Amino acid sequence: MTLYAALGAVEQGLVYGIMVIGVYLTFRILDFPDLTVDGSLPLGAAISAVAITSGIDPYLSLLLAACGGFAAGMVTAFLNTKFKILHLLASILTMIALYSINIRIMSGPNVALLGVDTVFDSVINLGVPAHYAGLVVFGGLAACVLIFIIWFLSTEIGQAILATGDNPQMIRSLGVNTDVIIIMGVGLSNALVALSGALVAQNQGAADVGMGIGTIVAGLASVIIGETVFGCTTMARAFIAALLGSIVYRLAIALALGLELGGFRFNPSDLNLITALLVITALITPNLKKRFIKR
Repeated sequence: MTLYAALGAVEQGLVYGIMVIGVYLTFRILDFPDLTVDGSLPLGAAISAVAITSGIDPYLSLLLAACGGFAAGMVTAFLNTKFKILHLLASILTMIALYSINIRIMSGPNVALLGVDTVFDSVINLGVPAHYAGLVVFGGLAACVLIFIIWFLSTEIGQAILATGDNPQMIRSLGVNTDVIIIMGVGLSNALVALSGALVAQNQGAADVGMGIGTIVAGLASVIIGETVFGCTTMARAFIAALLGSIVYRLAIALALGLELGGFRFNPSDLNLITALLVITALITPNLKKRFIKR
């Protein structure tokens, strides 16, 4: 794997790491299986791309994208809490609806960002080389999101989210409206996913309605890899592990795509196979380690 490929993998790991933090919030903290992310990531990309092409500041477009993702997550949680629709089905319904909504927002299947300013231009104007601009922007924003989410979960509302995911009956007996907490938590998760999608669109120079396919698989793979490799003994360490797991996941994919064994090599079309193998390895490694130590 070349240095350029490694830097690209780290860059992708950081930007998608924001999405992984959102996935961790629903799947591990709230215990809410949420498939909305496959639709909220392209939603954030669509909102950001349309906003930028309409003359809105690129950084302001990130805020608009996050708000759009928050609204999408609220719809899923509202269907689950108020109408008692199973969380998986509610998220699938929202994801399906978002496909048409994203096309409506972009007035087509995609929007190009050619010849317009993005968040990278302001960094490049400060003297940062163009090939390092992505690392600087994604690294800075990922660190800000990580610090924010760790701080937020230490607040009263954050503690209510933690308690709702751990023991909803107990926190409900204390007078906390768990429905509101779930709506807020799932909304925040999808806001982070949409923010990641907006950054990906600006990095790729286009937003596409199909760019969210497989997002949840990549997010869960990164979470599992992070927990296996770095551990999750504390809340802060768990989120840091999720972000680092995203980087490890992207590096592993880049390494696998560049690997050649006896004339056999993986193609980009084998991405899902590589992901499955990585997740299987991450899941069985702890058990193998325990058996080895026991022996």
